[in-house]
Amino acid sequence: MEVPRKINDEAAQWGGPAQMSAWEGLMWRAETDRRTRSTGMLLETLDREPDWDRFVDAVARTAQRIPRLRDRVVEPSVPVVQPVWSPYEAFDVGDHVRRVRIAAPGTHRQLLEQCDVEWDREMDRTKPPWEVILFTGFEDGKAAMGFRCHHSLSDGMGLIQLLRLSHVSGAEPTSAPQEPRRVVTTTGLMVDAARSALNPANVVRFARTGVSTAVHTATSPVESVGSASRYVRSLARMLDNPVGDATPVLSNRSSHHRLSTLDIPLRELKAASAAVGGSVNDAFVAAILGGVRRYHEIAGEVAAQRVVVAMPVSLRKEDDPLGGNRFAGIRFAAPGAEHDPVVRIRAVREHVLQARQEPAIGFLDQLSPALTRLPTPIIIELSANLTSSSDVQISNIRGLTEPVTLAGTQVTGTYPLGPRPGVAIMVAMITYGGTCCLGINADPLCFADAEAFERALTEGFDEVLALADAGSR
Repeated sequence: MEVPRKINDEAAQWGGPAQMSAWEGLMWRAETDRRTRSTGMLLETLDREPDWDRFVDAVARTAQRIPRLRDRVVEPSVPVVQPVWSPYEAFDVGDHVRRVRIAAPGTHRQLLEQCDVEWDREMDRTKPPWEVILFTGFEDGKAAMGFRCHHSLSDGMGLIQLLRLSHVSGAEPTSAPQEPRRVVTTTGLMVDAARSALNPANVVRFARTGVSTAVHTATSPVESVGSASRYVRSLARMLDNPVGDATPVLSNRSSHHRLSTLDIPLRELKAASAAVGGSVNDAFVAAILGGVRRYHEIAGEVAAQRVVVAMPVSLRKEDDPLGGNRFAGIRFAAPGAEHDPVVRIRAVREHVLQARQEPAIGFLDQLSPALTRLPTPIIIELSANLTSSSDVQISNIRGLTEPVTLAGTQVTGTYPLGPRPGVAIMVAMITYGGTCCLGINADPLCFADAEAFERALTEGFDEVLALADAGSR
């Protein structure tokens, strides 16, 4: 069965421009410190162990169809321009595919413990920043695939696009002929930057842009001043640092992590959120807050009245290139001790809707070019201080609606195991078919009792899911 031409065209374009955005460049440079590392793992569970040669061949053909997966990052000798993606001439898929047998007897918990071990492996920054791991040795004959990649390669929505391109329903991707691409070196990158700066055409274009802006301001002064004033007020709100309540559970943080997963029926979560006028995301965040509150109660601690939540908001448009990063981060103080899930859902919804309407929601895109001129140690400290000021990091990604296969096996679940940038807990969710697949990265110093933590999180979702029954009654 031939793969549609559109799929092949999208695969060739996945990743966007060769030059990183300033925001992507910041994430790439901050990767050198454990506190600000943004490499995550997408874990797919499989109904059985695939044939190894067929598995490697599937990865190789996907890398062949998607040029960005064969690119490495080339950094400038001085940070006057952003890093770029350049073809890696020595690319060998064998450098990016590994087979790891989990410890006996091969349970799901042992799979997650092995993922924890893989988490600390640093990838070679001189090669394309991704790898695929086939986990075997399961007691029931099943298997799992872990895809590790650096965040500068793509955000969550871009990864879902990558999944769709690499898991073509009912067919295994075929290769398509591609044109040769220019290889960039550090020296070449600096030469290109100098030529661009001295190019008269670029100078004229920048001047025209400035004149156009000045003319608009002169002819519409009231409108321009009003827009600037609204943006400044919005920027002040975006820069406002929400403050949570310090509790022993949320305050004593470490650099370690403990991974777990949770399955929630999508249909029930939709019904629960709809029953009170919220969205799936609102109900998802409210359930996490309920779980954190319940853990405080189990631990004999007073729950925090205000819990600072950080989450990404997608800025991706229909005509944006596939892959890459198109998101902004928002933070808000959510009700942490509230027992009523309806109140939590509506509070979350109010915060998220307000943030989405902020004119300055993408202010980091404008600020990032200036930040990239700073020395890397300063960038790391700024990033670490910013991210650690939140208590909970949450991400919700709309995944694939149809079942897909990988090297002849059926994918049964897709779990995003995201990095935990200084927060007490990171919870990410990808929908796959009719299931919300949650990947949880918790600080074991904050949530010392693992069994109590998982029970509390489950009860937090039970509180929210019960709203569906109440709504039907």
